[in-house]
Amino acid sequence: MAIPNRRNGSSAATAAYDSIASLSSAGLWDQVIDEVDGRRIRIGGDWFIDYASCNYLGFDLDPQVIDAIDDQVRRWGTHPSWSRMLGSPRLYPMIEERLTELLGAPDTLVLPTISQIHLSVIPALAGTGHIFLDSRAHRTIYDGCVHARGLGATVHRFRSGDLEHLSELLLDLPAGSDALVCMDGVNSMTGNTPDLDAFARLCRRHGATLYVDDAHGFGIIGERASGESSPYGSRGNAIVRHYGQSYDNVVLVGGFSKAYSSMLAFVACQTPVKEYLKIAAPTYLYSGPVPTASLATVLAGLDVNEARGDAIRADLYSKSRRVLDHLDGLDVHTPNASGFPLIEIPLNDPDALLPTARTLLDHGLYTTLAPYPGVPRDQVGFRIQMTAAHSDEQIDDLLTALTALAASALLRRS
Repeated sequence: MAIPNRRNGSSAATAAYDSIASLSSAGLWDQVIDEVDGRRIRIGGDWFIDYASCNYLGFDLDPQVIDAIDDQVRRWGTHPSWSRMLGSPRLYPMIEERLTELLGAPDTLVLPTISQIHLSVIPALAGTGHIFLDSRAHRTIYDGCVHARGLGATVHRFRSGDLEHLSELLLDLPAGSDALVCMDGVNSMTGNTPDLDAFARLCRRHGATLYVDDAHGFGIIGERASGESSPYGSRGNAIVRHYGQSYDNVVLVGGFSKAYSSMLAFVACQTPVKEYLKIAAPTYLYSGPVPTASLATVLAGLDVNEARGDAIRADLYSKSRRVLDHLDGLDVHTPNASGFPLIEIPLNDPDALLPTARTLLDHGLYTTLAPYPGVPRDQVGFRIQMTAAHSDEQIDDLLTALTALAASALLRRS
């Protein structure tokens, strides 16, 4: 098999190669983490505060979650290696029952990862019908749609968040055609959400199914209620409940790998859809299961969420708000209008990512970088992921670094 190199690849591939190679050589990308101490990480001989982790609720460090592993591993072994088609340890239906109640969904199906779900469930739901893909949907959703196209579906793209554009495309749909609309819930870069109410209503009006990936919302945002601990809502039961929506014509995809710090993902849907996926989705039929330790930490995480989740989310909101208010005081632009714990900061000059990242490292901070062509040039910058496990002192260090970057005119002004 020939492996493309930077000389014989496409211009986009060459740009990606050059960008990532320069970041890697500078110690800013693709690093080996040698040690973890709370929200501090060691790379080689240097320690950094980790703002690249998506362990939003800090469950990766929670003693109650960690202590749950041993008993289940001794009971089930490290890896009960059946595909779900062949057999599911009792842990699976236990998780699905609790998850179904938490999400307020008719039913749920848990599978290893969101990426696998997109690659198997999108083609299964789309068949040879039509897919309408949000232009800024996560790359893994795009990959699922490309796979579906190879199996006979027709893919259309609509401008991100543009209800009118989607409406025009749906109006042109041939009568009787199946339609699947695919989009993100909480966007993985901006931290914002689409107008789910409006999109759900539009899809129902046209008989389309709305397929939403809320990887970054599940565990953080949830149903609204009087007396809620923060604007994130209550229970962390994801975007459908956050908007008070039902699951009629809605399929919700989410995962435990971020807020719950566990390897597992799910589809929330009507029961007939679940039963169909159990015979049509290769991920259910053929994939090996997740390790027992992950199933154990999911169940423990659900316990912690029930007992302490809203207090943890209130603390997370307060920490995220502190950073956002500091950026506002510096007159630094961020597209984050939600207050959710993903804070994207674009640069004035997309070619200044390397010195910006070096400045962050010099301040002892490790963040998620967003280079071109992974994002458009006007969105090149970095992303801060806040977690409940960050200390006030660590946030002080972050604010100091942001102040220095703003003073050097590297960050875009509001």
